[in-house]
Amino acid sequence: MPNCVIKNWQGESVGEAALDLRVAKEASAQHLVHRALERQLANARQGTACAKTRSEVRGGGRKPWRQKGTGRARAGSTRSPLWRGGGVIFGPRPRDYSTKMNRKERRLALRTALQSRFEDLVVVQDFAIELPKPKTQALAAAMQRWGADPTAKVLLIIPQREENVYLSARNMANLKLICADNLNLFDLLHADTIVTTCAALERIKEVYGE
Repeated sequence: MPNCVIKNWQGESVGEAALDLRVAKEASAQHLVHRALERQLANARQGTACAKTRSEVRGGGRKPWRQKGTGRARAGSTRSPLWRGGGVIFGPRPRDYSTKMNRKERRLALRTALQSRFEDLVVVQDFAIELPKPKTQALAAAMQRWGADPTAKVLLIIPQREENVYLSARNMANLKLICADNLNLFDLLHADTIVTTCAALERIKEVYGE
């Protein structure tokens, strides 16, 4: 696996970093990552959609008209599913969409996804010191020097939360800021470019590497 070029705040190459993670076999990698992504999206669903049945809708206690002699179809309640304002047949009910997946499989899928984005990965030196105060414009200019288009979807991985970095990044609509020990599969696959600091890369290897 070729090494990543490390860039400084000015966008100059100052070294190389290796991203060598244990990944899934090629035959099963796609299926594993797909299962892990489905699990994450399913677990994020609230499952609170609910429609009332005819027994839960308010009203409808009195029989609308007598059983026989009117010429109309017999009716016992104005809250029948056939009536406007009535209950719903087989409507959605609260449910749990979450699925389970082994922890080792989840971590293997995460490493496999990260390794697959190697060509879109940009490694930079720690730049928190370059932002003595929050400055979105300075961070956007630095990202352009690193080769990451600020108008594209960018995932910025930092080792830990730095207040000035967070305040500088939060006003950029297409930038997602995340800590190295809180990686998730969706963000890794959704981003067009992944920017990580050297310290964050070491933290990823420490937390997720085996």
